[in-house]
Amino acid sequence: MKRIIEHTEDGSATLFVPELNEHYHSVKGARTESQHIFIDMGLKASAAPQPHVLEIGFGTGLNALLTLETAEQEKRLVHYTGIELYPLAWKEVDALGYSDNPLFKQLHTAPWEENVKISPYFTLRKIQADANTVSTLSLNPDLVYFDAFAPEKQPEMWNEQLFHSLYVSMNAGGILTTYCAKGVIRRMLQAVGFLVERLPGPPGGKREILRATKGTNN
Repeated sequence: MKRIIEHTEDGSATLFVPELNEHYHSVKGARTESQHIFIDMGLKASAAPQPHVLEIGFGTGLNALLTLETAEQEKRLVHYTGIELYPLAWKEVDALGYSDNPLFKQLHTAPWEENVKISPYFTLRKIQADANTVSTLSLNPDLVYFDAFAPEKQPEMWNEQLFHSLYVSMNAGGILTTYCAKGVIRRMLQAVGFLVERLPGPPGGKREILRATKGTNN
């Protein structure tokens, strides 16, 4: 797939896929969107002292980078698993200019299918696969960053079976966050057992996002 670099309104860059007419991040601000949805509403809301984060759609690695930076700032151990069917080459990601942090390159050059200690507070495992085919039962995440392309662009990723698999695998009190607040997605999440909140979206971006929580008695 052809990808084109485009700059977003907060100065950070993203990739545009003409074939799908879709961006990897919000054109209103790539970094702003990721920080709000996945870090502020996800990681910082998690009560897990050493959270295991599962990302559906590793993509450019921006969510992983922001999680790594937060883990370092808070001195909080994080194990991060990213599932991605179509990995980006480092050359392509490097052109985005996301960070001067040398650890960002390690996120992309780290071998796949292995646990790699990127920093004292951050361990990464990347899985190259379709998330629908990966058994998540043994992963036991405390947090799920659901960051696939939009439902109308990648409908196969937004299905009740996958949400059910994630729900069953998650630890009690686990949190799933996503930028997509469509009613059909909210109802799917509720149908498999999640308690779902509609929260304000990132500054200048989507009006609402979703945060789904697995009850502590489940």
